[in-house]
Amino acid sequence: MAREFIVEADGGSRGNPGPAGYGAVVVDAATGETLAEAAEYLGVVTNNVAEYRGLLAGLRAARDLDPAATVHVRMDSKLVIEQMSGRWKIKHPDMKPLAAEAARVLPAAQVTYEWIPREQNKHADRLANEAMDAGKRGEQWSASGSTAEFDARATAPRKGRGAETFAAPPRGRDQPPPAGTVTTAEAVGLDSRAARNVASPGWSSAPDLGAPATFVLLRHGETPLTPQKRFSGSGGTNPELSPVGLEQAQRAAEALARRGTIETILASPLTRTRQTAAAVAERLGLDVTIEEGIKETDFGAWEGLTFGEVRERYPDDLTTWLADPSAHPTGGGESFAETAARIAATRDKLIAAYAGRTVLLVTHVTPIKTFVQLALGAPLQSLFRMELSAASLSAVAYYADGNASVRLFNDTSHLRP
Repeated sequence: MAREFIVEADGGSRGNPGPAGYGAVVVDAATGETLAEAAEYLGVVTNNVAEYRGLLAGLRAARDLDPAATVHVRMDSKLVIEQMSGRWKIKHPDMKPLAAEAARVLPAAQVTYEWIPREQNKHADRLANEAMDAGKRGEQWSASGSTAEFDARATAPRKGRGAETFAAPPRGRDQPPPAGTVTTAEAVGLDSRAARNVASPGWSSAPDLGAPATFVLLRHGETPLTPQKRFSGSGGTNPELSPVGLEQAQRAAEALARRGTIETILASPLTRTRQTAAAVAERLGLDVTIEEGIKETDFGAWEGLTFGEVRERYPDDLTTWLADPSAHPTGGGESFAETAARIAATRDKLIAAYAGRTVLLVTHVTPIKTFVQLALGAPLQSLFRMELSAASLSAVAYYADGNASVRLFNDTSHLRP
């Protein structure tokens, strides 16, 4: 039986003609799984040329996956759909060669066309905008850095009780993204197709995984200890945010306000996280609930010291700690294994309490890394291989079948000028 693909494509030009780009995505029609993405900055061309280039990229990607597959093209360009369907004549000289080239990619009998409203074409639209943004920076679009799929799902129509989105408001394709754009976490208003897409066929037999519990993880802003890379856990001096950290908290608050509504804010009990959470809560008009389970690790006698100072004073203890997650810092404190057990228990409690909703957790380096490590099923030693900046955003979504999906890690775009 021939496979069936859905190709969604779009193109945009900021000026028409102006700096332009396209985006295309190939989806398995049976499972909803995203199979391929393509995007490219085109330089200065018209909107229609960019749309046709997106169609070409999508058809070629589908052909490369399976040249015998049937393909259903969905675009929000009435012009392209009607011209490729043969209902409208192609008069513009720039369009004719592109349409002819698109018609040659696959046999006509294998391809059908459908016009869809723009709100149903968000994945491709965001890929096109990513390509234009990359071009503005003098770069080419990279699939490894793309978050278009997550952003598109985050603005999907809400379904189910208590659906909450951490999402970008729609923007015109001719408009650049808002300053300080933040990559979004997975929306909880997912339909069954999107849920299967995240959970990959074969992981679960559930016909509809429903909306996930999504934890948006915000690390607190800088303290005086942060630039010096000193150990700062739950057993030290409990420093306040520095002036830089307060500014970072405000930037994070503005970014979260732009990107969508978060219903609940939980914060570690330490001063720096409470201050960061307060800035966000004031901007969003929410209260802050203190959650002991997401406080930082207690680093014992190493609190306030740099890594070099610990190596100089306690070389054997440090060597053991780096090799064994169950080892404790000098003077007691908390091992990474103990932190992981605490975070896992807190995670399970919060998933049950906030199923189908998006919750902001304002916390610290080790808890955030541990949420990610647990979601990936990675060894505890992986904590030493993650970089997490002050006031960065990360996100993990948890589904009804027990699977987790890391949606974002260490995003600091909101902190850039």
